[in-house]
Amino acid sequence: MPNFILVVVCVAALVSPPLRADETLASKGERLYSKNCSQCHGDDLQNNSGIAFDLRRFKADEHSRFVDSVLHGKRAMPSWDGALSLEQIESLWAYIRAHAYQQ
Repeated sequence: MPNFILVVVCVAALVSPPLRADETLASKGERLYSKNCSQCHGDDLQNNSGIAFDLRRFKADEHSRFVDSVLHGKRAMPSWDGALSLEQIESLWAYIRAHAYQQ
């Protein structure tokens, strides 16, 4: 039994730092979202305008689609290329994924 507890503690220690890092990234993304995206995509990713895409619908495997849309724009959405760094875009992605319908 003590070996099992040791294994659980070691696994928890290995898993915890990345989770904290993702939370920090998502927190940065939340601030960026509030400043740059919420006007069109709505508070808390809720598509209040009826015009903008509901960002909560992004699935985990749609990362490249998200990055492409941010960098190049889509329909009424302008390009954010040059306005947001790749690190900032990753922060936005972390925030969106933390609140997505399908984790």
